[in-house]
Amino acid sequence: MENTLITRDPDVMSGALCFTGTRVPVQNLFDYLEGTSSLDEFLEDFPSVSRQTAIAVLEDARARLFVNAAAA
Repeated sequence: MENTLITRDPDVMSGALCFTGTRVPVQNLFDYLEGTSSLDEFLEDFPSVSRQTAIAVLEDARARLFVNAAAA
């Protein structure tokens, strides 16, 4: 994952991966999408995360999934 998209700091949210410059765990995005919520709902609830950043995180996760699947 691109370093500018996410950060991990043991003093912020107990070291959870967060969107850079926020206290919003990246896991929240995936939890929203796994449930019945949309990306728009996530962005409404976490306005400190930009649409561009959220989409970039999703695209990076997808790319990593396919790279790992091809190697298996």
